[in-house]
Amino acid sequence: MAVDYRGRIPNNIDLSADRRLQRALEHWQPRFLNWWSELGPEGFQAADVYLRTATAVDARGWASFGYVRMPEYRWGIFLAEPEQDRTIGFGDEMGKPVWPEVPGEHRAALRRLIVTQGDTEPASVEQQRRLGHSCPSLYDLRNLFQVNVEEGRHLWAMVYLLHAHFGRDGREEAEELLYRHSGDPDNPRILTTFNEPIDDWLSFFMFTYFTDRDGKYQLKSFAESAFDPLARTCSFMLTEEAHHMFVGETGIGRIVRRTLEVMQALGTDDPDAVRAQGAIDLPTLQRYINFWFSSSLDLFGSETSSNAATYFAAGLKGRPDEASFEDHVCLDTAERIAVPGEAGGVAEEEVPTRNAMNEITRSLYVKDCAIGMTRWNRTIKRAGFDAELFLPSTRFRRTIGRWAGASVAPDGTPMADDLYRKRLPGWLPTEEDKAYVRSLMRAVTEPGRMAGWIAPPARGIDGKPVDYEYVKLH
Repeated sequence: MAVDYRGRIPNNIDLSADRRLQRALEHWQPRFLNWWSELGPEGFQAADVYLRTATAVDARGWASFGYVRMPEYRWGIFLAEPEQDRTIGFGDEMGKPVWPEVPGEHRAALRRLIVTQGDTEPASVEQQRRLGHSCPSLYDLRNLFQVNVEEGRHLWAMVYLLHAHFGRDGREEAEELLYRHSGDPDNPRILTTFNEPIDDWLSFFMFTYFTDRDGKYQLKSFAESAFDPLARTCSFMLTEEAHHMFVGETGIGRIVRRTLEVMQALGTDDPDAVRAQGAIDLPTLQRYINFWFSSSLDLFGSETSSNAATYFAAGLKGRPDEASFEDHVCLDTAERIAVPGEAGGVAEEEVPTRNAMNEITRSLYVKDCAIGMTRWNRTIKRAGFDAELFLPSTRFRRTIGRWAGASVAPDGTPMADDLYRKRLPGWLPTEEDKAYVRSLMRAVTEPGRMAGWIAPPARGIDGKPVDYEYVKLH
């Protein structure tokens, strides 16, 4: 399905055949562009950026690369190829035809799910809007902008669904997506993680590794939905989302490599000595991991959830890669989950599988996050050091679910409340950590040069060399 670029809104849904929808989206478009101008990347709207733009939705050759100014980027509406005779793959309606339109009884629930997902997309752009002024290289600057424009397109994906399938309510919700703003004390974004400040590149790489990975698992769940337009929309979004996680994983990996180079040159892993050479010490990296991983865990919701059970039963939201599971109905099965026990301990509780869907998805996410940790630790060990980065326990620093407010150390050990409060600041980035990391954030904009706290990437983008002029600054 090639994308039609002839109209104001690129699409592969034959938008011109639905004049009412086309007019509604063209009415929303200037509002989006105003938002991008006001809250998109600050100070780089006139730069020529080497960006990829979707040209089709098949698995191969789906994008083209070229210089474009971000306000002129061709945001649009792209759905994955329809699957012939697709049927619902899970829940009470399993085996029945998928829905091309929203069933009335599921209207409110689907709108809520789409709005919540849609709210995250512009939020991350707002969080990252000033990062360009402290980029470690033109390669990284380009990657930041690629993430930003694709988050903007993912907003378009959700807005299309709201306009096309939810009438006036949907149009109003689409307007609200541009009125809420990350960190706004009066009108914040819906989910806490998307109101956290991202004012340094270490936080950006952590966000794209951990928080965008949460997005991957949410999109995978929606890609199973019986509401076919949502499933097809999210299937294509996953194609773009992969790059965002690549940016995070390779970014953290390059920081680790540079830190190890400094440690080897010094012959020590002493954090103060490493900092004196302008690198980011491993304990600081661990504290940032503790913060962003624990924050992202809450995005999956409570361990036990009647809403999650309802969504699964109705066919609204499945498990990621639902076909990989044996039982797709989950009526008479149960899961054992860890819950707070007596006297501050840990106990196990058996809950119906449908009620444990959030925890099942979170567990898959944690295993995925661990892959990068294994890779970075292998690099550390090869460099001759015994240090090891780790994922904190899923019970650490939770604000949602059964472990919300529990006093649990990063290794998962419950502890006395007063001791936990005393030690918590040492497990998270301190003000001194943040100030040090910010002190390193000085823009490097000469092609091929890198900031001293990060190693060069292994290769460039689209077959281009690392020293290619990925952003032309005017």
